[in-house]
Amino acid sequence: MRSATETNRCHSTIVVPCYNEAARFRHQPFLAFLADERHNARQVDFLFVNDGSSDATLSVLESLQSEAAKMGYPGRIAILDKKRNGGKGEAIRDGMAAALSPVGPAQEAPCEYIGFWDADLATPLSAIPQFLEVIEGHPHLHMIFGSRIRLLGRTIRRNPARHYLGRIFATAASKTLSLPIYDTQCGAKIFKATPDLAQVLALPFISRWIFDVEIIARYIQLRGREFCFNSIYEFPLDSWEDVAGSKVGPFDFFYAAFDILRIYRRYLAR
Repeated sequence: MRSATETNRCHSTIVVPCYNEAARFRHQPFLAFLADERHNARQVDFLFVNDGSSDATLSVLESLQSEAAKMGYPGRIAILDKKRNGGKGEAIRDGMAAALSPVGPAQEAPCEYIGFWDADLATPLSAIPQFLEVIEGHPHLHMIFGSRIRLLGRTIRRNPARHYLGRIFATAASKTLSLPIYDTQCGAKIFKATPDLAQVLALPFISRWIFDVEIIARYIQLRGREFCFNSIYEFPLDSWEDVAGSKVGPFDFFYAAFDILRIYRRYLAR
């Protein structure tokens, strides 16, 4: 991320939450993304949030940061080191809030777009420019969400049991939000950096795992359901693959169902 002394705004920052990722974290995709000249027109920086990991995750991230600097990309990899584990949602919220923090005498947001991406790269980094092209080309859009839809010509590989449990959850989430959203839980999302987003992220989430649904519920509470209907775009991913080592277990779907009720009561019940 650029420092406050730099006058040009970086185009976007992608927050990558990391908790005990040392064994499966891959440097090369991030370094290759930075080095790809096709992406140079869009300044994309990465902010890795070490969420109180008990393994060597911090050292792995520092090594990535050092490699990027040696390749000629200093400042493109930043690290936020949280000493205590607060859960994925809070790691993302802290990272996005840090990326939104105003800089310079004009107190401008340092980025035009801020998103988050799963560290396992189940969604490949090549989707980032695709997301940005859509949101740049449609000024009314404020949010681009990856959507894991199995269509001909696309490669979407999901564990069958997780897929069907996920479809039950997604239907419940859609009904709760009263929005025809297909996939709330894909870990690839980009938002327009606005005062609304800063307000949505101002307070800790009440849900540890389904903070994605909570973000939408907060936008509904703040701006109304019609705003969300018109400003969210679900992007059908070309590729997505379940990666071994997920922190989400089968019982978390039941906890998520309880959290849907809590979210409804907190933000949507009238």
